[in-house]
Formats: sequence, C-alpha cells, structure tokens
Amino acid sequence: MSDRPIDVLNDAKGKRVLLRLKNKTEISGILQALDLHLNIWLDDAELTDGEEKIKLGKVLVRGDTIILASPVNE
Repeated sequence: MSDRPIDVLNDAKGKRVLLRLKNKTEISGILQALDLHLNIWLDDAELTDGEEKIKLGKVLVRGDTIILASPVNE
C-alpha cells in the first residue's frame, strides 16, 4: 500500500490517468512520468471540454494547473 498520494500516481505509470484542470477541462492519457511539482507527461492524451474530445498526442501538463489527478480503472 502506498503511503503518500503521489505514490498512487507513481504506481500508475504506463496506465491511463484523468486530470481535471483549473479551467474545468479534463485531460486523460497514458502516464509516462511525473515530478514532485505534479508536472505530468502523458502519451495518447485527449482533452475533454464539455462533449467535445480533442486528440492531443504527447503532452506535458504543468502541476499548478491541476486540481485532480486520478488513475482510471478500465
């Protein structure tokens, strides 16, 4: 069992995660890496804004824009 919340994300490397941002958009993708500032690198990322889904590919999301980060159970 993980001791810190960041360990849960670290254990999710290679799996799909969901990020909710301050501007109310959501990004999901395959977690490749993260750091202690919660900067997150994703592959196969998709941006969800309302009903619209936009494929982004590889992205880096700055940690200070994230309000929720969670592994997705598929």
